[in-house]
Parts: sequence; structure tokens; C-alpha cells
Amino acid sequence: MVKAPGRLFVVATPIGNLADLSPRALEALGNAALIAAEDTRHTRLLLQAAGVSTALVSLHAHNESQRVPELLARLADGADVALVSDAGTPLLSDPGFELVSRAAAAGFAVHTIPGPSAITAALSVAGLPTHRFCFEGFLPARAAERRAVLAGLAHETRTLVFFEAPHRIAAALEDLVAHFGAARRAAVARELTKTHETIYRGTLAELHARAQAEENFARGELTVVVAGAAAGANAVEAAELRRTMEILLRELPPGRAAATAAALTGAPRAAAYALATRGAGAAASAAPPADEEMP
Repeated sequence: MVKAPGRLFVVATPIGNLADLSPRALEALGNAALIAAEDTRHTRLLLQAAGVSTALVSLHAHNESQRVPELLARLADGADVALVSDAGTPLLSDPGFELVSRAAAAGFAVHTIPGPSAITAALSVAGLPTHRFCFEGFLPARAAERRAVLAGLAHETRTLVFFEAPHRIAAALEDLVAHFGAARRAAVARELTKTHETIYRGTLAELHARAQAEENFARGELTVVVAGAAAGANAVEAAELRRTMEILLRELPPGRAAATAAALTGAPRAAAYALATRGAGAAASAAPPADEEMP
């Protein structure tokens, strides 16, 4: 008798509150022959709390390529395998893509056991538009790379969702202000579903100020949700910013002119400074001094 192949179950686990583990997820974890976990120590605590004793094997960013053949062999031998990350839904800024893609390509059944996700949880309470959004994962740790990414997203009209580390949140918000503008609406969700869950809402400038002033702001798991750019407003905003910069550069050095223009128009300071060093600067140099009359 030919043995039926095993199935791969992609199982969402709690992002904080253990009561969020669904009955279906609990059943899948209990019935699996093996659980592939991002951190076996972390998952073992969850399993102990749930009364599950299924065997664990590690599968993380540094060993996934080496581990996948072993797991595919177990599936071929008829074993059901469950895939979990440390928290939330696997593959969303977590390991598992190679396992899922190769298992599907090999013809094994891949089933989802949906449940908690910090992405959808933060969107649901941010108070920002959710009909269209995009998830950008963690912003780069290096400042130059982070600013380059944000510059490319400044005119994205969909709501944006980021993960951020507590020790970088103030710097990330400062860069968001510079590239998206101080007035852009946003929310920072801290410790979702946990005892100290807190949702900070306001403009990017207000959130940056709170991140600098409040010690608890930079504690725990953080998800940042930022409203998209206003659709169709880019050309008008750019024209207004250019006119403002042309006037200010007659009287002020580039740095002060950019800061003032950003405060007056709500445009990102980085965009204003770019104008100061390019086209607007040339226009200003060609303009007559402010105290001279036109002939």
C-alpha cells in the first residue's frame, strides 16, 4: 500500500496574548509529526502553555536552505509538518518562503491556518485608510539606506505599514518627517495584544516628538502605519514648494530656506533641500537681490 504524502501547515501563532491561539491552530500543532519553528526555545514555551508535546526542529534565516531538503523528505515519507514563526503569520518578515515554495513546487499540499498578524492588527486600530495598503517590512538599519527607501516611498498613495526596532524608532520617525512631511498622519502600535498595548496616533511630527519625550514609546514590539500621499496632489505641491523656495533663497541659506519652506508648505524638508541645491538654487541666483528694483 502506497503511503500518502504528508501535508505542510502554515500556522499563525499569537503575537502576544496566548489566548489568541485558535482551536484549529492548536489542533494542527498537536497532530503534526514535526513543527519547524523560527526559534525552538520560544515555540516550546507556547507549546508547553498549550499542552502540546510535538517534536520541534529549527528553521530560521540562517539554516532554511539546509533544512528544507530534510523537511521535504519527511513530507514525502507521509509526515505532516507545521511551520511557525516566533509570533504572527510565517513568511511575513519571517522565515519559511523557501520551504513553502519548494513544498508547493514538489506537489505537496500546503494549508494555511490563519490567525494573528501585527500587520492587520495595527491597520485595524490605526484610524487610517485600509482599503489599499502595502507592507514594507523593517526599514533598513543604516540611516543612508533607510532614507533612500523612504525617498522612494514619499509619493506612495497607499497606506504604508512598517516594522521598526525600539532603539531606532525615533530616528525612523525623524526620517519619515523629512521625506513624507511633518503633517502626514500616522500611528505607532506598541506591544499589540499584550498587557501594555498602546496606540499612538497623530502627525509624523507629533509622533516624533513623543518618541523623544516618552521613555515607554521605545519599548516593546512596534508597528508603524503611515497614511499614503494625497492622490493627484504631487504636481501642485511640487509647484508650490518650488515657488516658495525661489523666494526664500533670495534671503536665506539653503538649509534655513529648506526648513522654512517645509514648515510653510508641509512638504518634506528633504525635497525642499534638494530644490535648494538644484533648480531652485539656479533660479534664485539669477533673480535680482531683494533690495533692488526691477528696471
